[in-house]
Amino acid sequence: MKKLVNLKTLFAVAAMSVSSFTFAGFDTETDNNSVILAGHDAVAYFTQNKAVVGSAQYTTIYNDAIYRFSSAQNRDTFAAAPSKYAPAYGGFCAYGTTFGKKFEIDGKAFEVVDGVLYVNKNLSVKEAWSKSIPKHISQANDEWPVIEFKDGSTL
Repeated sequence: MKKLVNLKTLFAVAAMSVSSFTFAGFDTETDNNSVILAGHDAVAYFTQNKAVVGSAQYTTIYNDAIYRFSSAQNRDTFAAAPSKYAPAYGGFCAYGTTFGKKFEIDGKAFEVVDGVLYVNKNLSVKEAWSKSIPKHISQANDEWPVIEFKDGSTL
């Protein structure tokens, strides 16, 4: 009887583990080291209106991604309100999202619109996205729930 109880417990733990992996986390555009925004400082996009490379010295984790910052102050600002500074669409290319795709970004092509950070693959793609920002945001908002947890290579 004791072996049966232990076996049931083992199966229950295994089932909970598998289900938590299935439904946990966020899909974010990170490099092989889990760094988001190609290592750029998320707060600097807002406060300096430019892409500033962050440092491995100042980091924090949010939504399963490592954010780098150019200063301890920016790290602490982010940590106090991460959803305010985190990029839309998990840091994937905003313009690509309008087409139901997930593209990597270079961290240099960005736009803050109505307090939301949007990043794009590169400056050329940002230029195309910028021609109709409200339309593209609407399209991306429609697509993101459909593709958020799909592997980008299958889209």
